[in-house]
Amino acid sequence: MPRHNIAFWNLENLFDVAGSPRRSDKLDRVLRSELSGWTQAVLDRKIAQLASVIRRLNGGAGPDLLGVCEVENRHVLTLLRDALAPLGRAYDIVHADTRDGRGIDVAFLYDTARFTPTATFFHYIVKRSATRDLVQVNFRTAGGRTLVVVGNHWPARSGGQWETEPFRLIAGETLGYFHERIREVHGEDTPILAMGDFNDEPGDRSLTEHARSYRQRAKVTRARTGAFLNLMWPLVGQAHGTHYYNNVAAVLDQFLASRSLLTGAAGVRVLPDTTAIVRFPDMVSGSVYPGPRRYGRGSSRDADGFSDHFPIAVTVDES
Repeated sequence: MPRHNIAFWNLENLFDVAGSPRRSDKLDRVLRSELSGWTQAVLDRKIAQLASVIRRLNGGAGPDLLGVCEVENRHVLTLLRDALAPLGRAYDIVHADTRDGRGIDVAFLYDTARFTPTATFFHYIVKRSATRDLVQVNFRTAGGRTLVVVGNHWPARSGGQWETEPFRLIAGETLGYFHERIREVHGEDTPILAMGDFNDEPGDRSLTEHARSYRQRAKVTRARTGAFLNLMWPLVGQAHGTHYYNNVAAVLDQFLASRSLLTGAAGVRVLPDTTAIVRFPDMVSGSVYPGPRRYGRGSSRDADGFSDHFPIAVTVDES
């Protein structure tokens, strides 16, 4: 049975071009100054930079399944998919425009030879101002197994970590709620992998108390209700993060694995020791504070940059 390489990456403002006809008038007004100078050539370079990293994932074979966030629409995802053509894979896209105030969404690219979506759900997070939905995709694997993935991009810390924490608590509750619903509908042994940019670290309340993601494997495998093992804990405190703010490393991008995915009860098992933060040398901005090299926008744009987050990856095995 195959092993699947699964990755997640916050692509940092992968917007369509300024003045795009694919953008609503309201969103165009919101983003007009932010997208000044965001021409087709600038977008094409951004796509090329992102694709150059994605093609190197999984030992140069590219990921079998890639979750992404901060993408504006299906058009830019199609451009990115087309830039992955040298891999010789038949990638397809799961995406839908949501109500986020900046128009950035969560999506998946998947190899159609390995995964077939059987159902897709967009779970709205109840918040005063609109934010990104949770994206749930139920996949049938090439081995005939079920794997449910849930893409997340929780509300940002802009405005202060503690001032905005309640919004992430709500997001954590939303993930926890749908974890339980998946178990009720599809069975307690349904393997579920949640992934994303949670804008909180593994030890924060939104993840531990509300999403019920833990550090101890036994706490998950012995739980009577839905719980996750946070696969990023072994990487916490090792000097490197997935995102840097004021030169301080944070592990904001994470994989959360359900009980069944740990035990392999349904024939799909995550290999926790394969979890990694991907940091190719050209992606790193400096030697003293080795954060991600951003592509950026406007006068701060770096044509040789990529994103303000590093990708993360993990391996899932079928038995």
